[in-house]
Amino acid sequence: MAIQDYEAVMGLEVHVQLLTETKMFCRCPNRFGAAPNTLVCPVCLGYPGTLPVPNGHAVDLAAKLALALGCEVYGTSVFARKNYFYPDLPKGYQISQFDRPLAEGGLLPLSQHDKAVRIERLHLEEDAGKLLHEAPGGGALPGQSLVDFNRCGVPLVEIVSRPDMSTPAEAQDYLQTLHQLLLYTGTSDGNMEEGSLRCDANISVRRRGETALGTKVEVKNVNSFRNVARAIEHEIERQIGVIEAGGRVMQETRGFNADTGVTRVMRSKEEAHDYRYFPDPDLPPLVLAPERIEGLRGALPELPWQRRARFAERYGLPAADAQLLTASRELADYYETAAAALPGSAKGIANWVMGEVLRDLKERRVELSGTLAPERLAALVGMVDAGKISNSAAKEVFAAAAPTGEDPAAAVERLGLAQVSDTSQIEGWIEEVVEQNPAQVAQYRAGKVQVVGFLVGQVMKRSGGRAEPKTVQQLLRQALEREPVA
Repeated sequence: MAIQDYEAVMGLEVHVQLLTETKMFCRCPNRFGAAPNTLVCPVCLGYPGTLPVPNGHAVDLAAKLALALGCEVYGTSVFARKNYFYPDLPKGYQISQFDRPLAEGGLLPLSQHDKAVRIERLHLEEDAGKLLHEAPGGGALPGQSLVDFNRCGVPLVEIVSRPDMSTPAEAQDYLQTLHQLLLYTGTSDGNMEEGSLRCDANISVRRRGETALGTKVEVKNVNSFRNVARAIEHEIERQIGVIEAGGRVMQETRGFNADTGVTRVMRSKEEAHDYRYFPDPDLPPLVLAPERIEGLRGALPELPWQRRARFAERYGLPAADAQLLTASRELADYYETAAAALPGSAKGIANWVMGEVLRDLKERRVELSGTLAPERLAALVGMVDAGKISNSAAKEVFAAAAPTGEDPAAAVERLGLAQVSDTSQIEGWIEEVVEQNPAQVAQYRAGKVQVVGFLVGQVMKRSGGRAEPKTVQQLLRQALEREPVA
């Protein structure tokens, strides 16, 4: 059977580090990049006799994210101990939630696909430490590993999707859309390089037409959006190959090697009973009053898919434009501020934001606050719309004013780029162009009217881009259609 005779079924488990100042159950700083084992205390190291105290801000951020996903946030949830032994887990268990999570249900509409992925659950937990398999600064550690406990106790939410995705592209879209939501809601910085967003993919395959799910394989800790798709692509091909060869896919946990593009076995897949979950005796049930939940719901910002739909409807933007302009909350705010400053030019403003503004951010590697202010961008576009400067001159003004914040009108004056609409001056440039390009003039008069574009370009070049194009077109055609003097 060919690969197209199979279909994949996948769901993602995403661990999100919450944007708090301190850890989940102690007051140690929640900060990346500190010297190893310096952000620790007896609580997060699991010393006997210590008692955990939940971080209220972490609880609010988790509930806020759950509400943004449309989940039902429960008034009562329970912390449990997830028991397993690993060198980076000093207590010998992880405080998590099991049968009574913070939230269940929900939906995440994808950005690039016409699909919404169901959310099964969202729960709070603490992070484990980090194992290092090479020496600081690089270099081998034969037969040894180092442990950094700084990350122990960092607040996480785990978001578990339903198995609603069927292609690697959908899985990548899901993760990128979730990342966008984290930034919109301010619940996490979503930095995958620093481990703030980590993804496990659950993948199975089955022959088309079958309804039963195949054996699930988990690929752990994939570290980039693209690598999620790559890992899934490889795993789908691997599982189909096993079945086609007459073998049986084993339920196991695998790791992904980004250099080779393949997955490898890490261990057999554990079941829930392997972890011997039980309620944490040191933590009472987590109770959220209804008014606290409703307060968090009322404080939600306009979500990415809501803003995308509104941009398309209110400003008449194509779907692709609306999607790009809402890629980040800051970019969407910038666009709306500029559009409000120049009513009636929503599409023109959008073109400039997607063109010159984003190009400037990329080339100079600056934030939006470091480019031309949105009100000044609107003033610049307004000058183009009013015929005061040409589009090419406006780009020159933007390039000059963006790094300095100079007023566009002042930059136009300083650079001498004001558009010339004086007919006598334009007629003088036209006369020079007609005299110096007799061959093209003859072609036009012989019926090859498309040559007028070349002649207009010559007039614009002679004017330094300052001649008003419509006036040039009109006066040039009049000059060309006059009978030549004998």
